[in-house]
Parts: sequence; structure tokens; C-alpha cells
Amino acid sequence: MLYRWLIAAGAFVTAFGLFVPGAQAFDESKYPNLKGQWERIGSPRWDDAHAPLTPEYRAVWEATIKDMAQGGQGMDPTYACIPPGMPRIMNVYDPMEIVITPKVTYILIQHINDMRRIYTDGRPWPKEIDPTFAGYSIGRWIDSDGDGRYDLLEVETRNLKGPRGYDASGLPFHSDNETVIRERIYLDKADSNLLHDDIKVEDHALTGPFTANKTYARSKDRQPVWLEASCADGNHHVLIGKENYFLSGDGYLMPAKKGQAPPDLKYFKQK
Repeated sequence: MLYRWLIAAGAFVTAFGLFVPGAQAFDESKYPNLKGQWERIGSPRWDDAHAPLTPEYRAVWEATIKDMAQGGQGMDPTYACIPPGMPRIMNVYDPMEIVITPKVTYILIQHINDMRRIYTDGRPWPKEIDPTFAGYSIGRWIDSDGDGRYDLLEVETRNLKGPRGYDASGLPFHSDNETVIRERIYLDKADSNLLHDDIKVEDHALTGPFTANKTYARSKDRQPVWLEASCADGNHHVLIGKENYFLSGDGYLMPAKKGQAPPDLKYFKQK
């Protein structure tokens, strides 16, 4: 696990007295205590009914809902183990771990490749970079109340790729993938075992910003169990071309929805 590796690296530096000229020691006390295992509170859904979709993308979403009602997967690509991407990652389907280092804050989740790197070293946006499902995130730690400690992480995420959806409903993003996501991540003022993420999405499939507040609770278990989540293991969905089929319990390909035609078998000898 990355967190253990970081601890081991720190111990190595301490033990051997390694020193990098110009480097300053990382003062952990200046940052909020986000250690432990964080679990989602509430449903892993957005407020789909009030999404400010353009007429074009409301029609796309309605087609998705219709396809799902017939047994299809609509615009939700995660059935084929495609990563959910941002901001769906922050629905936190599996428990979350947050690791703060001097230049990067890591968000670690076992669900389909949900790890995030939030760069907090003051770097500029890269001029050229391949888009990813999680996107490229640049953040900054802020001391919002002036007490000498950081208590707020502001993040902006760009350079995203698709297909992506907000949640399992298949609520879509624009196909141009020019989404911009802004977050404010902070501990609850009254309860330090609650963590908030205020998320604002700007996307060309929307008529205006789409916002949500995600809340997570810190596990009371001092030694939490981190389970492995391997999407491909036991996944019976079979994607052939643009059609999704299903592998039956007795090992045969079967339709995923009523009236679905079989795949083209031109490369197989026919009896």
C-alpha cells in the first residue's frame, strides 16, 4: 500500500540521516488529521432529478434510462471495469484513505482504479498531457481561520477522458470531455470524524454549474481492514463491439436484454 511505502521511506531517511540541500522538514502538525479509513455517508448518487442538463443531453440521459429498463447498461461504462473517473470517484464506493505529503495529497480507494494525486507544490497546468479518467488535479492547502494550521484543501481537476457518468444512473458528461471540477475538502467544525467535499462541476452538457456535498465518516476501528476490489474477478459482463452480453453460470454467452441479437460469428466455423 502506498501509505506504508511512504512511512517506510520516511523511516529510511531518518535512520540514515539523508539530507537534501534546500529541503525543509515536513511539519505534519500544520495539516489536518485525515488519517484512518473514511466511509461514505448516504447514497453514492448525485441529485439526478435536478441536474441542469441541456435539452440535447437530457435526451441522451433519457435514452440511457430507457436502455437500462430493457436490461442494457446505458451510458454507465463501469460494468466493463472502465474506471468511473471524476467526480464519481468521490462517491466513495469503497473505503477511502487520504495521505498528505509535502507536494502531493493522495486519495486511495480500491474501487476500479480510483486513486487520485492532488499536486500541492504550486506547479502550473501542464501544456500537453494525455487525459485520464481521474483527470489532472492541482490543489492548495489554505489556513482559512488564521490559526496557523491548514484546514481547507481547494482542488481543481481538468484533462479528463470519457466515457464517464456521475453515478450508476448513467447521468452523462459532454462528449468533448472539457469538464472542470472544483472541490473544497475540509473536516467538520463540530466533529473531526466527519469530512466534507463540496464539489462544483462545469461541463458543456449543463446549462450551469452542478453542485453536490459529499460527506464521509472516519471509521472507529483503529486497525481497519482494507479489502481488495478487483473488478475483473468474477465479472460476467462481456463487451463485444458495442454490445454487452452476459456469461451464464454454465459458461455460455447469453443476451443481456430482451430481443438482443447474437454477436457476429464470422471468424468461427459454423456447423
